Amino acid sequence: MATIEECREALKEFAGKLGEMDESNKKLVRTVSLRVPDLDVTFHGTLREGTLEDVTTEPRDRAQIRLTINSDDLISLVAGDLNFASAWARGRVKLEASFSDLLRLRKLV
Repeated sequence: MATIEECREALKEFAGKLGEMDESNKKLVRTVSLRVPDLDVTFHGTLREGTLEDVTTEPRDRAQIRLTINSDDLISLVAGDLNFASAWARGRVKLEASFSDLLRLRKLV
C-alpha cells in the first residue's frame, strides 16, 4: 500500500499531464476529487487552465469530476504501468462525471 505522501506526489505528476491538454480544454474549470479508500483519504482540487490547483485533503462539496482508486493503482496509473481503460473495465478505477466532461477528459485517461 502506498502512503499519502506517495499519492500526493502521484497527483503532482497527474497535474503535469493535465498541462498537456489542448487549448480548448485548458479553458475548462471543474472541481475534482480523488478518493483513495485504502488510505481513507480524499484529495480535492480545482482543474483550471490545464493544472490542478488548491489540492487539499480538507472536506469540500461534491466535486464535478470524481475518481476512486486504491493507492497502489494510483501510483501505477500515473507511472504508466496501469492502463486506465482496462482498470476501469475491471472496477479498479471509478470515474463519475458528466458526459461532456468525460468527452473532454478522454485524452488524459
